[in-house]
Order: sequence, then structure tokens, then C-alpha cells
Amino acid sequence: MISLKSKTELGLMSQAGKIVSLIIEDLSRLADAGVSTYELDKKAAALFDKYDAKSAFKNYRGFPGSICTSINEELIHGIPSKKRILKEGDILSLDIGVNYRGFFADAAVTLCIGKVSQEAERLIRVTDEALRLGIDAAKCHARLLDISCAIQRHVEGSGFSVVREFVGHGIGSEMHEEPEIPNYGEGGHGPVLKDGMTLAIEPMVNTGSSRVEVLSDGWTVVTGDRKLSAHFEHTICINDNEPIVLTR
Repeated sequence: MISLKSKTELGLMSQAGKIVSLIIEDLSRLADAGVSTYELDKKAAALFDKYDAKSAFKNYRGFPGSICTSINEELIHGIPSKKRILKEGDILSLDIGVNYRGFFADAAVTLCIGKVSQEAERLIRVTDEALRLGIDAAKCHARLLDISCAIQRHVEGSGFSVVREFVGHGIGSEMHEEPEIPNYGEGGHGPVLKDGMTLAIEPMVNTGSSRVEVLSDGWTVVTGDRKLSAHFEHTICINDNEPIVLTR
């Protein structure tokens, strides 16, 4: 069952989305060579307090961090650590989830740390573009897999691969709601998108194989071939007109 949100609920999700975007903005300025992912997490925790919000990730199924910090071949769920120091040439994926008065918003961005390779730059650009195309396809009365198809076509047409084991999701009064939103699929299929649906669309893209593995920490997901991966995400609301990005 895919829930449709009321104006009041959408108002709270919009506030949560604004907080997510502000935290990403602050952490993007802080992320630089020599900075540890622990420092980013500590800053994020202070910002959650500043905005009277809670981390959606802290203690979620035992996750120890306030945010996810994934570097290079790490796709998602990287655990912040004092030992993980950012280096020139790294790419860093920040994934931020906010619980504001019982409603959630979720977004991710992949950043360049200093000067990165041309391959890394292109990976980041294509993944960001795939997210935008997925959002553009999220129109009222379209089908869910129209989003998936738009993402897959752009990613694979650019010579990269989409991850299949992890997907986007519905979001609202729970961090993860129905439906699942894969980053691959045939357009014209899946549930009809309706005014008031709220979705977290998140292409996860690898330079090499689509295969991934979970490390021994039980959380960090890495590419099977240890090649680079990028992750972008926005929380959106389906609207009678254009989709509304709540985490812009």
C-alpha cells in the first residue's frame, strides 16, 4: 500500500527536506583532504541539534553513525570513523536522513575531494544526471518503472552500471515505506504515480560491474571489483504538475 500524504504531512516533510539540504551544504564545505569522516559525523550531529531534528540513521538497525560516509569503491552505508581521512582525489558520498517531528526526508550527494580523475568526474556527472532524469519521469499518472527506466537508460548508455541489490523507496512517517524503486526496469510498468506520493529516488552507479558486497562490519557496501561508485538521492513529492523536490 503506497500512502498519499496530506498537506500537513507534506509540510513536515518539506521542513525535514530543508534541514537535509542545509546539512549537506554545510558538510560539503567541510569535506576536504585531511578531514576525517568522524569530523563530518560530529558536525552533522551538532546540526541535527541546531535544527531540532534527529538523524534518521543513528541506531537504525544498529547503525552507529549520524550520517553515511562512503569513499571511492564504497557505495553506501559507510560508517564514519576517525581512521578514515579524506585524501586528494577521493570521491565521497554523503547520505543524510532527517526525522523532523515524526516525518522523514533523505538525500545523498557525491563530492570530489580536490582534483579527481576524469573517470570520477564523469561518473559523478552521469549519476547526478540520472537522478534528474528519474525525477523528470516521476509525473502524476506515469508508472513507477518509468523512473527506473530513465535512470537505467542514461547510466548504461554512458557506459556505467546500475546497482540492483539496493533501491530507492517510499518515505514519509517511516524512513522506508512502499514502494521499492529500482534503478532499472521497463517503462510503462509498476504502480501508477499519484498526487501526494512521496519517494526517495537514488541512483547508485558503478564504473565497472554492477556486483556489490557487504564488508565484515555488516554495513559498508562496496563494489565487487573495487572500482568507483557514486550515489545521488532526493526526496520528492508527486504533484499534479511537476514533481516537487523536497530536499533541493
